[in-house]
Amino acid sequence: MITQCELCPKNCIIKPGQSGECRIRVNIDGKLIAATYGYPSAAHVDPIEKKPLNHFLPGTSIFSIATVGCNLHCKNCQNWDISQRNPEDAEAMALPPQKLPELARQYNCRSVAYTYTDPTVYYEYALDSCIKVREAGLKNVLVTAGYINEKPWRDLCRYVDAANIDLKGITEKFYREVCDATLKPVQDAFVTAKAMGVHVEATNLLIPTLNDRDEDIEELCRWLKENVGRETPVHFSRFNPQYQMRHLPPTPAETLGRARDIARAVGLEYVYIGNIMSEGGSNTRCPSCNTLLISRTGYRINANVIPDGKCPSCNREIYGVWN
Repeated sequence: MITQCELCPKNCIIKPGQSGECRIRVNIDGKLIAATYGYPSAAHVDPIEKKPLNHFLPGTSIFSIATVGCNLHCKNCQNWDISQRNPEDAEAMALPPQKLPELARQYNCRSVAYTYTDPTVYYEYALDSCIKVREAGLKNVLVTAGYINEKPWRDLCRYVDAANIDLKGITEKFYREVCDATLKPVQDAFVTAKAMGVHVEATNLLIPTLNDRDEDIEELCRWLKENVGRETPVHFSRFNPQYQMRHLPPTPAETLGRARDIARAVGLEYVYIGNIMSEGGSNTRCPSCNTLLISRTGYRINANVIPDGKCPSCNREIYGVWN
């Protein structure tokens, strides 16, 4: 029996024995089965700043997992070796949801991240894991492209504490030609997550000649400010040649600096530069008085003076989850 997947906006029509575009949702006798449930292909302990999250439990470790598969096919994907791989071709470990909190605590992690590929495609595994992790008193983090239909997204966000969502570009042309996706569902995911009380941060990978025009950067920043909030931390990340875009150069440092200047001029309060060592690019400053609140070198925190979530100089509330 042919069936339709209603998880993401692609709404794949799947024949018996076949999978959807994500590769891991398979039609078995008319029922969709998530082939990677309970079998991640990656499990690591990371600094939470690597997600990247700069305003959520800074300086802590996070237990990170991923299965193979993705519903996007970004030509620049840095994890293409697992995101674009079939489950039968990948090594995996048995790790059921109930074991995740135990492992996280074993490695002194206060939270668990569903990351590297995209947790939207291993949805049932991510959802069940989020429930077990929250029951254990730990936090859940999504690192996602946000390409998911509204109902499953809302159901998942009920158990999510923080999310870094990729806003890969601000035009339909970019999403269709580079990611094989569309823009609006991603924008909707941002708005829904923020409205549901999820701590949200945004990442924009700047790819030379494709999404790095000043006009596009400004439009992206204005959209975030007006629809998600000026307090939303934004990470501009450096592109490095990967997968099907090895012909393009890395993003110049000057482009990243210009993007930060544009974002600040638009009115975004917390703007960061990632995937490159830069003077002050990872530091957190008070948007009211410019006091240095968190000094970082790469993913390492050198100093943090806002454990109570307020600027010590002007008492300004700083957006985030700090303790």
